[in-house]
Amino acid sequence: MVVFVDGDVPCRVERRRDVKTWLKAVALHHDCALGDLSIVACSDEELLKYNRTYLDHDTYTDIITFDQSEGKRLSGDLLISFERVSENAENQGVLFQEELRRVMVHGLLHLVGFKDKSPDDASNMRAAEDHALALFHVEQRG
Repeated sequence: MVVFVDGDVPCRVERRRDVKTWLKAVALHHDCALGDLSIVACSDEELLKYNRTYLDHDTYTDIITFDQSEGKRLSGDLLISFERVSENAENQGVLFQEELRRVMVHGLLHLVGFKDKSPDDASNMRAAEDHALALFHVEQRG
């Protein structure tokens, strides 16, 4: 089950039913099932606290993924800085909701097993994100 959680900021995810269906489809595309997934809206400062406490990183980020998956059943918490998403969307020239979907699926892909620290891994992650975003648009047309 996918739940949207107001953290210290409102969780402004639009078309929630479509997003849930899409995230399940992405999991299935990677031969996984979607278990319990929480999408938590945070401010930059709130997410920075988590980054410092749990990852020993002193940097702002758009998402932190806490993996609670069991085998091929994907579960976890996606803590998302809505401030970072907004800034990234502006810098990339895309709509906020489009960038938010990219960040949500980025977290889901981490649960699948994708990494993004090396250039090759980051390239593979971006390709998987692009494919997943295309699935969202195809599902909504069909």
